[in-house]
Amino acid sequence: MKEGFVPVQGARLFYREVGTGMPMLVLHGGPDFDHFYLLPEMDALSERFRLIYYDQRGRGRSSGEVQPADVSLESEIADLEAIRTHFGFESVTLLGHSWGALLALEYVAAHFERVRRAILMNPAPATHADYEHYRSQRMFTDAVRLHARATIAATPEYQAGDIEADARSYRLHFSAGMPSADHVETVVGRLRVHFSSADILKARAIEARLFEQTWGRAGYNVLERVTARGAVPTLILHGELDSFPERVVRHMERVLPDVRLEVLHDCGHFAYLERPEAVRSAIHRFVAAGRRTEFSARGRGTSAAWP
Repeated sequence: MKEGFVPVQGARLFYREVGTGMPMLVLHGGPDFDHFYLLPEMDALSERFRLIYYDQRGRGRSSGEVQPADVSLESEIADLEAIRTHFGFESVTLLGHSWGALLALEYVAAHFERVRRAILMNPAPATHADYEHYRSQRMFTDAVRLHARATIAATPEYQAGDIEADARSYRLHFSAGMPSADHVETVVGRLRVHFSSADILKARAIEARLFEQTWGRAGYNVLERVTARGAVPTLILHGELDSFPERVVRHMERVLPDVRLEVLHDCGHFAYLERPEAVRSAIHRFVAAGRRTEFSARGRGTSAAWP
């Protein structure tokens, strides 16, 4: 295992490298978290892959002197390209969790030729319309938790970036999409290990900026831009109990070419933690498949060999 920093314009991106074999860039969610919540379970893939995790600009150990105004959707894509270039990879497999899956799609739209395949684990909505559907469903089915989170958000402690207040809020948030209280505690306990209170406030401001540039923008639709570029072999892993409704991933399945969707039973929003063996098995099958036709039962694939 190696750790270090990749210098980029206006920031230093912390990375963690483990394993050998096919390069896989792992994109964390949030977008106000760092990669630490994915460990150690995701490291199980290092038996077959060379995993490169990194903390996105302004978050975790990539916080540094970054200001929220320094972060945009464009800088996120540029930073991911800088990571690829730094390690000298001609092309890569992308594995994104939640927000990281959206970032993976944005990168495909911008650098299609650099992506061998994409793995979208518990993906966040990829369009404004799908996000609005998710939000309206949460307001209807989860009003009690939303009210409780709003009450926490109004406290001086939360507004000051207090770590315990932040944890109480996320404990409520994740309990809506995770059947196990123990798993909720595990994730919440990892979220802010490398954050100070000031870092938490910065990450929230970054999240707000990225929201405005994606889900909050009427007409936002990264799926259209991805499909306009061509077909990247894509695996979608969705938990049947995920707080993101199945409609979100069914839309991806319907629109993206050369895609396989696997819905994991008794699983919420953190599939790598809740169903680790099923996740590893699905990823290994996906990568090992030699031709796109294996995942084209609906007649949407081609007979061309995967890169």
